Amino acid sequence: AKMAAAASELVTGWCLFGLALLAILIFCWVYVRKYQSRRESEVISTITAIFALAVALISSALLPVDIFLVSYMKNQNGTFKDWADANVSRQIEDTVLYGYYTLYSIILFCVFLWIPFVYFYYEEKEEDDDNTCSQVKTALKYTLGFITICAVLLLIGAFVPLDIPNKKNSTEWEKVKLLFEEFGSSHGLTALSFSISSLTVIGMLAAITYTAYGMSALPLNLIKGTTSAAYERLENTEDIEEVEQHLLRIKSKCRDGRPLSSRDRRTVRQLEERLRTLRRRERHLESIEKSWWMKFCEVIRPLKIVWGVFFIIVALLFTVSLFLSNLDKALHSAGFDSGFIILGTNLTNPLNMLLPVLQTVFPLDYILITTIVMYFIFTSMAGIRNMGIWFFWIRLYKIRRGKTRPQALLFLCMILLLIVLHTSYMIYSLAPQYVMYGSQKYLVQVRCNTYFKIILPSLSNIYLLFAFLADQCIVTRTYLFLHKFWFFSAAYYFGNWAFIAVFLIGLIISCCKGKKSVIEGEVDEDDSDMSDDELSAYCH
Repeated sequence: AKMAAAASELVTGWCLFGLALLAILIFCWVYVRKYQSRRESEVISTITAIFALAVALISSALLPVDIFLVSYMKNQNGTFKDWADANVSRQIEDTVLYGYYTLYSIILFCVFLWIPFVYFYYEEKEEDDDNTCSQVKTALKYTLGFITICAVLLLIGAFVPLDIPNKKNSTEWEKVKLLFEEFGSSHGLTALSFSISSLTVIGMLAAITYTAYGMSALPLNLIKGTTSAAYERLENTEDIEEVEQHLLRIKSKCRDGRPLSSRDRRTVRQLEERLRTLRRRERHLESIEKSWWMKFCEVIRPLKIVWGVFFIIVALLFTVSLFLSNLDKALHSAGFDSGFIILGTNLTNPLNMLLPVLQTVFPLDYILITTIVMYFIFTSMAGIRNMGIWFFWIRLYKIRRGKTRPQALLFLCMILLLIVLHTSYMIYSLAPQYVMYGSQKYLVQVRCNTYFKIILPSLSNIYLLFAFLADQCIVTRTYLFLHKFWFFSAAYYFGNWAFIAVFLIGLIISCCKGKKSVIEGEVDEDDSDMSDDELSAYCH
């Protein structure tokens, strides 16, 4: 009966997983179609963007699933469940690990091969629209550089020595032999971990840039709302009249046949460009004022305020917890050489206090972790959408509803893939013991993570801790990818401080800014008049 119940639960779990996967694919399709340009949309770029975005969302769901599986194998009294013997536990661990292998390998494939190839293909297509063979060759040439970088990272990760031999008189051959033995024993985990950690550092920079700002901008924009379309249209009409009068005054200078000065001609060109932009705004405002979407947004305005308040509470909970966790590492960790690893929680944070309470009511703790992960993803999307895609001080692309170029969508999905990789470490920083062991308990009714408190924070004791708990508690597979290399952990530590600083700066800026325009970012001076052909994509 117990085996039948376990099998029933397994079937139910797979059904829920299938429904979640279907929901993710539908969301990705709607999101990409919502923002992609109707005039420049291409089948391959659309499929690539949808697939990459789906991989990002599925990868973000691995952490809650990993924590749930290691917790589900044990009873509340600390004993393993009847069906969770050593072989079954190992099979589950291996299944989760293979899941990470698969998704992380797909991420490497997307970041270093597929997305760069599609991007450079369409870059070449704009310059040479006839010769497909030449476009493919040029795209492959540029993509080869990304493949080389990936190969170098895999080789470095495969042979970097994690265990340095103590024998001072060991020969060079013995050292090389040790490297190959480590590579064989890790089954490629070290190589993949190094490559993923390298991408995670880039994802950390993207999270500092986009996610930190999105966490402050998204809630406040929902709370403040947008300006009235009728009011904006009235102001825009006044601006049109003012520009037209200014043009008439300048052009009146040449009524007697005298040519305009170079300064006046330059001013006329600027005013005419300004007038074209204002007239495009007029058409957009007139259309949005009559659209059903605007009326629907006015109806759900109270709901937006509620969601904005909820999001700002989550953002503050996240930031305060991250600050206390980083402060704890600064005060009690083993230092820079250990990657600021800490084996105990000396300064508790709101999330660490909340998770043990929620663990008593299944599945509230998993709902909270999933909510934080998804909030992290959606605020990243909001940050990229509001800021656009930048390379240092150069703005490469804008993300606009119905007007986003295929290359910009590919960039967006690549950035999200990198940010998702950093998400796991961010959650680990907030609740390290929970991410490692979930809600598992030791046989004497003491939680596995409480044993951190009796072990000094040094790297040598980490291995003693694992050996002590190896037969009693199961560590999540996520942790195996997080702390293979101490220097990456040190980089993440400093990145967390930068994340907090950018969030506070973005919060101040968002508070000081007024309401957004109802057509924010939809009409810019560098748009062509052909962009009005896509007006229906915004309004319908």
